[in-house]
Amino acid sequence: MNLIATCSRHLEEEACDEISDIIEELGDDSPRIGKSSFSGIIWADTSIDPFVAITNIKKIILDEPWRMRYCHRFIPIRHTTSASLEDIVESVKNQIKIMKDTDTYRITIEKRGSDISSKELIDSIAGIIPNKVSLESYDWNVMIQIMGGIVGVSILKEEDIISTLKLKRDSME
Repeated sequence: MNLIATCSRHLEEEACDEISDIIEELGDDSPRIGKSSFSGIIWADTSIDPFVAITNIKKIILDEPWRMRYCHRFIPIRHTTSASLEDIVESVKNQIKIMKDTDTYRITIEKRGSDISSKELIDSIAGIIPNKVSLESYDWNVMIQIMGGIVGVSILKEEDIISTLKLKRDSME
């Protein structure tokens, strides 16, 4: 899994078709796309770099906003791991090299179907990142997407996450 998309509940099938069409148009003839066991969450595994896919999806939304009807948000995933505290922290540790010493960060945890303690996870991740925390104006977002036993971990810039509704609204102004 290298891309997560959200959609309205009970429209997962339509969202899967929408993502599949777009990813195929971008050049991946056989993406793996499926509904997670959590309502409104779609996962995709594509041969296209997820950050390149995000850039191209933004262009599609800006050029043809009517094409994106079901998907609400796209999140690129750098690494997928198991839902253990140690594995998540190790995944973050392997990604923090993209941050400069002067960069700030925040940690965002979206947890579904897991009893991992958010506080313990945040404390463990913050313990390995020497940079300053800034919840309001940060350079990097340490995004932890927990879906049962599978976790997507990404250190992202704000522009790496697409909110289709916000992008459409902002393009109209």
